[in-house]
Amino acid sequence: MNKKISVIIPLLNKGPYISRAIKTVLNQTIQNFEIIVIDGGSVDDGPKIVKDINDPRISFIVQSGKGVSIARNEAVKIAKSELIAFLDADDEWLSNHLEIILRLVGKYPVAGMYSTAYKIQTSDEALRLADYACIPNPPWEGLLPNYFTSGALGFGPVIISVVVIPKKIFLEMRGFPEGYWFGEDMDLFGKIALKYPVAFSYEFSAIYHWDTSNRASEKTRPLNYIEPFVITARNHLAKGDVPPESIKSLNEYISKFEIRRAARHIVMGQSKIARNILKQCNTTWRLNEKIKLLILASAPYPVFLFIMNIKRRL
Repeated sequence: MNKKISVIIPLLNKGPYISRAIKTVLNQTIQNFEIIVIDGGSVDDGPKIVKDINDPRISFIVQSGKGVSIARNEAVKIAKSELIAFLDADDEWLSNHLEIILRLVGKYPVAGMYSTAYKIQTSDEALRLADYACIPNPPWEGLLPNYFTSGALGFGPVIISVVVIPKKIFLEMRGFPEGYWFGEDMDLFGKIALKYPVAFSYEFSAIYHWDTSNRASEKTRPLNYIEPFVITARNHLAKGDVPPESIKSLNEYISKFEIRRAARHIVMGQSKIARNILKQCNTTWRLNEKIKLLILASAPYPVFLFIMNIKRRL
């Protein structure tokens, strides 16, 4: 419990939320931490709000490059602690978050990353627990039976605002991949899960906000945008360095992302590309979804639009 933790918060035009995020760190039951807020060029009052908070544990820096991956990687380089926690500027922690994490670190020192359960705040003010899959029932905590099975069938058991990663493992994985604006965090988590166990506690300690503005997940991805971990996973599979018992779940995990990409192509009238994507999806867990999309991708585009209009009306 005496281990220090570096908390990294990227900031870009999140003035309405940054004070809340920092205060939830300052209110932790564990107080041995530093906070590094790294700004990517905000034009709102976010930087001023941070600088006005009077606590010597808070550092405010301006990143030299562009993109959230560069921001987080630069912050990790100057972090003084052996454990790195991440928190998005529009999310928040409960006061016990770091306490739970340090308990996991003490119990499972072999893990490559540590995570707790989180709840999702939606725009209709509902607060609900993430829909986890293939994790023992609460109040369980331990090493996940299979990170990729859980991610393929449910919400990711690890997201950026709850994860803590030992700095040595973060550096071993070369941090977040740069040049991507979406999915860069899942790529790092996937790389770690391919090599190390993942520790998880069902004790809820964070709120993931879907009700805030300027979220990366709200941006429309280009049709040719492939999740970075899909590329990473396929490279590992091609090299034959994935344990046999993990090949099935890994294929199902990347199929989840690729099926979504195929659906984007269908919506935009790119049915031929969608069919090629779906044919490469090696899935049995999402076979029904794959078949339905193949049928839609084979229908004339006006027929597809007609079906979608009926579905929206219903």
